[in-house]
Amino acid sequence: MGITIEKFLEILEKEVENYQVPVVDLIAVQTKDPFKVLVATILSARTRDEVTAKSSERLFARAGTVEELAELDEETLQKIIYPVGFYKNKARYLAALPEKLISEYNSTVPSSMRGLLALPGVGRKTANLVMAQAFGIPAICVDTHVHRIMNIWGYVTTKTPEQTEMALRKSLPERYWIPVNSILVAFGQGTCKPVGPRCDRCVLSESCPKIGVTQGKSKMNMNSRQQGVQRLVSWNVNGLRAVFKKGFVELVKEMNPDVLGLQEIKAMPEQLPDSLLNMNAYHGYFHSALRKGYSGVATYSKVQAQNVIRGIGDSRFDDEGRVLTLEFETYFFVNCYFPNSKGDLSRLDYKHDFNVLLQQFAEGLAVEKSVIVCGDFNVAHKEIDLANPAQNRKNAGFTPEECAWMDSFMEAGWIDSFRMKNKESGQYSWWSYRSRARERNIGWRIDYHGVDRKSRERIVDADIYQHIHGSDHCPVVLDFLG
Repeated sequence: MGITIEKFLEILEKEVENYQVPVVDLIAVQTKDPFKVLVATILSARTRDEVTAKSSERLFARAGTVEELAELDEETLQKIIYPVGFYKNKARYLAALPEKLISEYNSTVPSSMRGLLALPGVGRKTANLVMAQAFGIPAICVDTHVHRIMNIWGYVTTKTPEQTEMALRKSLPERYWIPVNSILVAFGQGTCKPVGPRCDRCVLSESCPKIGVTQGKSKMNMNSRQQGVQRLVSWNVNGLRAVFKKGFVELVKEMNPDVLGLQEIKAMPEQLPDSLLNMNAYHGYFHSALRKGYSGVATYSKVQAQNVIRGIGDSRFDDEGRVLTLEFETYFFVNCYFPNSKGDLSRLDYKHDFNVLLQQFAEGLAVEKSVIVCGDFNVAHKEIDLANPAQNRKNAGFTPEECAWMDSFMEAGWIDSFRMKNKESGQYSWWSYRSRARERNIGWRIDYHGVDRKSRERIVDADIYQHIHGSDHCPVVLDFLG
């Protein structure tokens, strides 16, 4: 079935208006300075937009011109731009860039394909993007999203992005040459994902040929559930103020939880805007770390809690804001941010102490009524729970000691609600920001809803909302019979 490319792109142009803007487009809107567009584009390769934006901001604060960049050595550049992907190579390109621009182009960025390709670290994708964004020259920038989606539509049949560029030059109307990259990058990041594309909510679903697509779909309908069932959501937001700027309130509306547990909020209540302190339809409860910008948990509930317990009675952990418990009529909701044992495993003993005390605390509550222990456990329990188990066996989050505690937790009767309902591999809740890990689904499942053994029959369903972005974690979901 053939597609009408003009119609598809016109529909998507409206669809992605409220999507996150690709960072290079954002920089181009903020400044038409070809130098900054070029540098940001070099940094953006194989790097998440959030990381590129922060690294670009740091770099431009030190080097907003070619001459200022010339004053920074390669080692300094590495420190400034870290942790962009391949930061050492990019620092080398940036260190070599000023000499080329000054000696051959009088400190200006060339606007031709030939001139741009002669610069260190610049390939066709970068050159096309700079020509389009910085100079307004009709150029087709083909990244992995454009290449992939155009082949899904059957508009091209190509094997490489360069082949796709050449095919589009022959067939794509010129008025779409510049905007096509922005449209399809936003659409590819937000809906037509490389792993688990959300065909169930795509505006083109009925017309799209879906060539080579394995569809991704959340098992649980966000807007409907059985009568009497509570939807409980847990999400490590990696900074509540940061995720707020990425549409957090709208995402909560989309998920429509009855209770929402957040971890790593990195804020005290007085630092939050009123729209987070008093989010529509929810009562908000907070347990922040004493140290600003660190750890902390928050829980939102549609029903006011009967009782609130902050901490587990040990200042080592309570001062870091790691556990917040809400009591409702028939269950306790224990929202936890488990310690990370750290890369050098220096906090492994600290984490074990927390694990033991948390379990004792939860088992004490379970004597009274049902208990849900949710949150970022900072451990992948079994090999099925991470993409590369063999390479990570001695690394934080998958050490024998951490996995052994999870074994003992389950043996004591606590139920991993997701694994009770889903035995499939490739189901992850956290991805590194490096090396396009989320795009490639190289992840870990370290976020859980653990339910006490007496309440097994109250577990209705469980899911992972991998399509929801805003953090390096995604929300995990439990439907629980209230």
